[in-house]
Amino acid sequence: MTIEKLSFEQIENELKNLDGWTVKNEKLHKDFQFDDFNQAFGFMTRAAMHIEKMNHHPEWFNVYNKLSVELMTHDAGGITQNDISLAKILNSLV
Repeated sequence: MTIEKLSFEQIENELKNLDGWTVKNEKLHKDFQFDDFNQAFGFMTRAAMHIEKMNHHPEWFNVYNKLSVELMTHDAGGITQNDISLAKILNSLV
């Protein structure tokens, strides 16, 4: 099954329903902030279970209570519905 890259218009439409997400460097991007490291790490741990089930791994960077996440599908060369789905899951875990 081939996963297709979304058009700019499709991405813009999806962003209306993705609180806090933007497009940065041709990737979906969101900065999360938590009260402390334990909350940030706990979020990453919960997210990891969903990420593994999807076999769709984000680029993420954590420093103390901050987590920066970028999503794109390398095989498709851009943002796909898989990225949108993972962004929705991550938002639901906060």
